[in-house]
Amino acid sequence: MRTSQGEPSPVYLDPEDLLRECARIRNPVYVVRDAAMRYGICYEPVAVPADFTVVASLPPIYPEWLGDPSFRDTHGLRFSYVTGEMAGGIAGPQLVVATGHLGMMGFLGAGGLSIARIDQAIGEIRQTLEPFGYAWGSNLIHNPHNPRAEAEVTDLYIHRQVTRVSASAFMSINENLVRLACHGLTHDARGRIQRRHYLFPKISRPELAKQVMSPAPAAILDALVKRGLLTSNEASLARRIPLAEDITVEADSGGHTDNRPLSVIFPAVSSLRNEMLRHYDQQTIIRLGAAGGLGTPSAVAASFSLGAAYVMTGSINQTAQEAQVSEEAKRLLKEVQVADVAMAPSADMFELGVRVQVVKRGTWFAQRAELLYETYTAYDGLSALPPALRHKLETEIFGSPLEAVWEETRQYFSARDPDQLGRAEADPKVQMALVFRWYLGQASRWAMEGRPDRRLDYQLWCGPALGAFNMWTHGTFLEDLDARTVGQIALNLMEGAAVLTRVQQLRLAHVPVPVGFNFIPRPLQLRWHPQ
Repeated sequence: MRTSQGEPSPVYLDPEDLLRECARIRNPVYVVRDAAMRYGICYEPVAVPADFTVVASLPPIYPEWLGDPSFRDTHGLRFSYVTGEMAGGIAGPQLVVATGHLGMMGFLGAGGLSIARIDQAIGEIRQTLEPFGYAWGSNLIHNPHNPRAEAEVTDLYIHRQVTRVSASAFMSINENLVRLACHGLTHDARGRIQRRHYLFPKISRPELAKQVMSPAPAAILDALVKRGLLTSNEASLARRIPLAEDITVEADSGGHTDNRPLSVIFPAVSSLRNEMLRHYDQQTIIRLGAAGGLGTPSAVAASFSLGAAYVMTGSINQTAQEAQVSEEAKRLLKEVQVADVAMAPSADMFELGVRVQVVKRGTWFAQRAELLYETYTAYDGLSALPPALRHKLETEIFGSPLEAVWEETRQYFSARDPDQLGRAEADPKVQMALVFRWYLGQASRWAMEGRPDRRLDYQLWCGPALGAFNMWTHGTFLEDLDARTVGQIALNLMEGAAVLTRVQQLRLAHVPVPVGFNFIPRPLQLRWHPQ
């Protein structure tokens, strides 16, 4: 028996040494045991002594093999790993490009950006990635207050041929999603339907999952054909396939979230997917990705064991060098623990009472945003506020008179969305909502800019996964912010997930595994792997 190639003599291994040998995941491993219950390792079956029994035969594992190979083939990826669209450009061109160069896929955080900035970012990404065939995508976030702005982003993506779009915060299917998914549908010589655009809807409820797994609604298709936004052939093909074939099941995440545990929502959506596939031909594919709560290798490994075709990380990437958020905010994020998050009113759906998950450690944003929402529900307009409450808002939250905030807000909406401005001038309650949304919107910008005078107001979208990530990296090279590149984060998560998958195989073979084993982050580089 031998513990490494080239060492033919038998060696008995204690559980820790045995595990260390098995963690060399790119080698096939034969775990053997003698009558005295002593364990050892062989790398070839011919090396097993006659008085030993093979208790586990473990093939090589490569991080590149985790997930669904059809997902990687469809999108030209090396890894089934995606970085999510952190809004406001936090996931900007630099992060998307760095992810793409690894053979992974990143989504641009287009939410909250102007059309001009999105267009510029698309050009930067395309110029760097597409000559090499690297995949990338961008985000379409639902905008109930300004449907025209949502439609303009849709127009831009179709015009600029952005072929992968992650759709977030949608509560139902609308014509923008249908246009993106169905524009450019064709069929090949064998009659198989080919997509030009791939929609990646984020869902956390089975009822929405069913909508995106179904063909596009006939009424929307007919309306788009009538308006010349889809051809009759595209609409005809769209009736035969699901709206999306790559669906991201989002669990307890930063930003917009329903706080669902992944172990609950993913199997439920997976069962629904299996049911929905019965309505299609055998060539139809619906893949499910996992997002939310992914900050450690064990969480990534668990996602793949649930059947995830790919994983999508979000909160943890805010601390990466490539993330477009201030160093001050990154230092705050580095200290976050699993309980240091809270739900707070969202800026984009404030009046609807929709909430987002944010950091509460080191910032008063969550409490202050909650006070604004309570004030909004209790009063009919700014003029109805009691003097003491008005003074509290002006001095502790806004830092200026409410009239000055309204004037700045009025100027913004007169250029960006005059319709909302007209509603606000006619309805004091709408005016109050826009003023309060000013604070919610500025709070995220202050964090991105690193405004020192507004540190207590930073709005940082974050889930508990970052706390788990910070605990996992504590005492390792990844504890240092200078070492936290999106590449090192991703490679260590995927390498660790592969190692922990092999460790689980050992447990299933009744091989003793020391309690407390974990994969320790270390500097990694891309390595050769068999195709």
